[in-house]
Amino acid sequence: MNARGELLETSAVRAERRFAWQGIELDGRRRRGVVVAVDSAAARVRLRRRNVVVLALAERGEAPRPKATQREVTGFTRQLASLLHAGVPLAQALDLIAQASDASGMTRIAEALARGITDGTRFAAALSSFPIQFDAFYCQLAAVGEASGSLAATLGRLAEERERAADLRAKARAALAYPMAVLLFAIAVTAALLVWVVPTFQQVFDSFGSSLPAPTRIVIAMSEALAEAGGAIAAAIAACYLLAARLVRTSRRARLALHEMALAAPIVGPLCTALAAARFCRALGTLLAAGTPLAEALGALTQATGNVHFDHAGTEIAARLARGERLAAAIRAVGRFPRSIVEAIAIAEESGALDRMLLDMASLAEREARQKLTLLTALAEPVVVIVLGALVGGLVVALYLPVIELGNVV
Repeated sequence: MNARGELLETSAVRAERRFAWQGIELDGRRRRGVVVAVDSAAARVRLRRRNVVVLALAERGEAPRPKATQREVTGFTRQLASLLHAGVPLAQALDLIAQASDASGMTRIAEALARGITDGTRFAAALSSFPIQFDAFYCQLAAVGEASGSLAATLGRLAEERERAADLRAKARAALAYPMAVLLFAIAVTAALLVWVVPTFQQVFDSFGSSLPAPTRIVIAMSEALAEAGGAIAAAIAACYLLAARLVRTSRRARLALHEMALAAPIVGPLCTALAAARFCRALGTLLAAGTPLAEALGALTQATGNVHFDHAGTEIAARLARGERLAAAIRAVGRFPRSIVEAIAIAEESGALDRMLLDMASLAEREARQKLTLLTALAEPVVVIVLGALVGGLVVALYLPVIELGNVV
């Protein structure tokens, strides 16, 4: 059975149940709680590992699906690769990870995978039972490593790629965190001035008995509107944010629009393009280096880049390859990738070193992304200072204009 067929195989991973238990710990104290296991025997084994003597056990229905963060999945991948390198059998390695893991979600996933392996399910097929934690790229690479007998090396390479991608995402978040924090602080300071400071000045202005300058009237009108409808405005903003976040999670059209805006943005757009292109090239190069056919490798890149347009590009490129086009021509026709990557792929197709060239281009794109992040951080600092100064300074000038005009009259 080929790697693609393994992913379509029906998994033997069984649904877990919730069990309410009562028992006694080693110190003699009575305890109660809920444990998740595939059956009552497995629940008793799990409680025995926690040094609990079970007095009563009752089933409470099917357990929810286990959850694990991407960081926990990366740690799981690294641990499993290390154990397999040390010669530990796959099912035993999964059991050891389940016993040592502190994350309950990852513990349940590792135990489910171990049960699937013991029941005769292929590792890649067992992974496909958890599509949120293990996407098509992960399962495809695991299937290739399993079929070639190099699962440990494949998982080690996969862990390195995930760690590299996580590091790049962390740097991107850090570059954007500072300007966003300062911008929110500026908005908070401006709102505080409008709510508490401007009304005090307004009482003084009313005693002047003369018309106020236009900037001052605008600031007073904003203060009155914020005082009367501040709660409604805040609620409307929060509702719009929650609605937009829900649409992005549930609607493909909303994600397409958001990602298109990100790619078209003046400064953020080139950075997003470089990051998505780097992920695409590295994922495709990793699959090809592991021995995956090009068409199957492109089919596995449905969630590899973090951008819907680049993920869709893989499907479009695969369709063009099926019609007889060369890879470089298909990538050029998509119109999403930088010209340097397209030209490098065209050269690699002629030389027969496509996998190595893709990995090299991914490293180059990641370096360019880091340079753009550095530039973005350097530009953000003076911009946020200017914005903060303009907001607060504009308010101060608008409030003191009537005093200055009154002084000129006197």
